Amino acid sequence: MVPLSWYIVLSAIVFSIGVFGFLARRNLIIVFMSLELMLNSVNISLAAFSHYLQSMRGQILVFFIITVAAAEAAIGLAILIAFYRNNPTIKVDEINLLKG
Repeated sequence: MVPLSWYIVLSAIVFSIGVFGFLARRNLIIVFMSLELMLNSVNISLAAFSHYLQSMRGQILVFFIITVAAAEAAIGLAILIAFYRNNPTIKVDEINLLKG
């Protein structure tokens, strides 16, 4: 049996990689992938705690988070494609469409 602390360490490592990717990269696709990594690290923690506490509540919450993450990815990529058609760049620094 794998101890709970290993899952928490794995979750912290995955979340740290996601935060680094979100803050260091300027490509919108990498930013979306980093957000997904952060959501998945939370899912790892929730599933581990749910298993450790012998409760299904955390696993049900993981299911809803995965559903919301899939919808977020689909909507985010649709917005990215629509934006790319008008302005052929996906770099965060060069996007100034909403500036006043």
